[in-house]
Amino acid sequence: MMVTAVILVRGIQYGVKPDIRTTLKLLKLTRVNHCVVYSDVKKIEKMLGIGKDYATWGEISKETLTSLVEARGRLLGNKPIPKDMVKSVVDAIEKGEKPNIKSVFRLHPPRKGFKDKKMKYPRGDLGYRGEAIKDLLKRMM
Repeated sequence: MMVTAVILVRGIQYGVKPDIRTTLKLLKLTRVNHCVVYSDVKKIEKMLGIGKDYATWGEISKETLTSLVEARGRLLGNKPIPKDMVKSVVDAIEKGEKPNIKSVFRLHPPRKGFKDKKMKYPRGDLGYRGEAIKDLLKRMM
């Protein structure tokens, strides 16, 4: 099963419609460069459509998910995830279970920056980007 990563690209402060703001908060995207991983995209498909002007998303492989959990994953006490626990966390995320970690991965701004925060992918950085999300994640880890 493919896992979907959702990254908030633009801030949601002033002038954002309340339904968009609420939807992004329900997706647990409250700050720029935060990433959330979902195993079943069918449940949140309409929510992603509402937040398409502020976030980007796509499917990631198991290798990308493993490197994301190793680099930016945190336990509930804000401690790094031990190396021996990474495989079990990745397996739990792929199965759709909720592992005992923080649900949000705090990422760095991407190296070499964003293309354009107001245009859709491939000319910009917003919306659905499929497998190409792994390139953005590598630049942000």
